[in-house]
Amino acid sequence: MTSIALNKLQLITAIQRSFSKLEEDYLSIPAEYSRICEIEGNVKNTSICDTLAYLIGWGELVLKWYEEKSKNRYVDFPETGFKWNQLGQLAQHFQYQHREINFTDLLSMWIKVTSNILTLIGKLDDQELYGKPWYDKWTLGRMIQFNTSSPMKNVRAKVRRFKRSHNLK
Repeated sequence: MTSIALNKLQLITAIQRSFSKLEEDYLSIPAEYSRICEIEGNVKNTSICDTLAYLIGWGELVLKWYEEKSKNRYVDFPETGFKWNQLGQLAQHFQYQHREINFTDLLSMWIKVTSNILTLIGKLDDQELYGKPWYDKWTLGRMIQFNTSSPMKNVRAKVRRFKRSHNLK
């Protein structure tokens, strides 16, 4: 399978695979390691919790975008107050929003937002997901993948480096 999903089934599979691999890594990290700021991401010196905040933030945006567009409302992509060339600042915004939430609760939130995205995809067909541009030149399916399985793969590489540096299995 190509890494770029071309239909509903491939999109669901890509998200589920990326999610399950990353979830396994997250679950192997003791909570006391979750706020150590050693991960290089969109922002230097982020923590495991910050990576979860990032994934939650993007997942929530995907759901918000869909809801607003389905009601024919204007969507300020990527988020009100942020431009596409300010993704580092948006990542910091996600971290700030979630800074007081513990590791276990962040994991639960990430699981829930991912489940909600999969539920949304399940309600749509290939035409709705890939049949026409949804934002600029991008289809809805591609926008979902850009902000779910793709960052999950990226985050997983960073989480695994963090685990190796701390001798975590």
